[in-house]
Amino acid sequence: MNAQSASSAGTPSPQADTGADVDVVVVGAGFAGLYALHRLRGAGLAVRVFEAGDGVGGVWYWNRYPGARCDVESVDYSYSFSEELQQDWDWSEKYATQPEILRYVNHVADRFDLRRDITFGTRVTDTVLDEQTLRWQVSTDAGETISARFVIFAVGPLSNANIPAIEGLDEFQGGVYHTAHWPHEGVDFTGKRVGVIGTGSSGIQTIPFIAEQAEQLHVFQRSANYSVPAGNVPLDEETRRAQKAGYAERRRLSFLSGGGSPHQAHPSNALEVSEEERREAYEKRWQLGGVLFSKTFPDQVLDADANATAREFWEGKVRAVIDDPEVAELLIPKDHAIGTKRICTDANYYQTYNRANVNLVNLKATPIARIDETGVDTTGERYELDALVLATGFDAMTGSLEKVNIVGRDGRTLNQAWAEGPRTYLGLGTDGFPNLFNLTGPGSPSVLANMVLHSELHVNWVADLIEHLDTHGAVAIEATADAVTSWGRECTERAASTLMTTANSWYLGANIPGKPRVFMPFVGGFGAYGEIIAEVAAAGYKGFELIVASE
Repeated sequence: MNAQSASSAGTPSPQADTGADVDVVVVGAGFAGLYALHRLRGAGLAVRVFEAGDGVGGVWYWNRYPGARCDVESVDYSYSFSEELQQDWDWSEKYATQPEILRYVNHVADRFDLRRDITFGTRVTDTVLDEQTLRWQVSTDAGETISARFVIFAVGPLSNANIPAIEGLDEFQGGVYHTAHWPHEGVDFTGKRVGVIGTGSSGIQTIPFIAEQAEQLHVFQRSANYSVPAGNVPLDEETRRAQKAGYAERRRLSFLSGGGSPHQAHPSNALEVSEEERREAYEKRWQLGGVLFSKTFPDQVLDADANATAREFWEGKVRAVIDDPEVAELLIPKDHAIGTKRICTDANYYQTYNRANVNLVNLKATPIARIDETGVDTTGERYELDALVLATGFDAMTGSLEKVNIVGRDGRTLNQAWAEGPRTYLGLGTDGFPNLFNLTGPGSPSVLANMVLHSELHVNWVADLIEHLDTHGAVAIEATADAVTSWGRECTERAASTLMTTANSWYLGANIPGKPRVFMPFVGGFGAYGEIIAEVAAAGYKGFELIVASE
């Protein structure tokens, strides 16, 4: 099969065997869920996958807004488990767009015959533990209930759209579009007056594209964010050949790295080198493009003075491309250190504000008072609109899990167990919930790492664990309360030793009113985390209790 001819996401496909009992239920058919199905099915297990969307791809199925593009290089943001897949697939650009990533995911689903075990258009509503058998009863919104020995949540940390509670939003009569639920047929803004609320990653990516169409674009900004040019370029055949020839070393370095890509930080700290060497290092990363700028020096998010050198370099670059100094002042963050919120990547985002049809609205000075049928009222001005784009991000890390009624031992729900913030051991297990695993979520590197390789790391660990249980005649495994408490303390202490907790970021849940303020990702690095979970496994899964069937 040609690598570029994968079927579209909406193509009907055979559904899974509807037998009542399976070994594993996987929730979600994005990168993690698809690999979990492939890996566990290959181990001889009966697996069912439930996916709310009508196709595979997870975040790349839903987020189809103009300009949607990955901020990790395509060659790295891809599966490593199949050498043939690596060699056969050709990426067209350094940083792939959403359509190309979705084609890739569909190709994987077809190549490995995954669709036959996926039930699309179906949400898991309840996951309830039978304490006698230690099996999970999994129910869906289609009315089906099946029994599974293991449940793996692969719902992704960025999958639950955040709809802002703005008075009158439901009264607006024009088109309302959230970047995380973009119409599959696309949207034409030609000749329209458009408002975009939000200047995080999705807003920064889509604003330049909407500006090219709209008659007038009003950008409503509450908090400015740091963004770096993506530095995207087409990949020629010579580059692709070199990448494929070097895959083995590239993957080795990626799994050992801080963020899941092969690029290494400067060997010295920012303040240990001359100003000239420091600027050269920043310039090199700036030309490389993307989020790696925040990892130019190892102490950038550890030391405020070191961070200031990166911020000053960034600020000089940005001011140079914005015509109006007053607009530049509004677009430069004052409330957090660079890299303490996820750095965005863009294609001429700051230059877009030089256009005559683009207006930046400072919501800190004049907040939105309400929305009505025809526009937005701030405390300072009225904006008549034909369309409104909500680039307001996600209830990250825990939002999608909270929507499922997950009931463990003694009738206690996961929402109750996590009422003061997520509690996990290694980001994988929680006491009171045997044989239930969450992939790439809180307590793991999660969004601080390359999510594709992170998914493989977690799935392989869970697959090896299941084999270990069967080898030792155990029916279940459960994290101990002490291990969960200890891991939570370690994650908190690691985060507190950095500048990461000084920003009101979604890493802390700060964008969701009432959400507990807990720094959710593990900040110690992807490679260090991989070593930790490998050591736990090698020690017979210390921190977990193996449960043997009673005679």
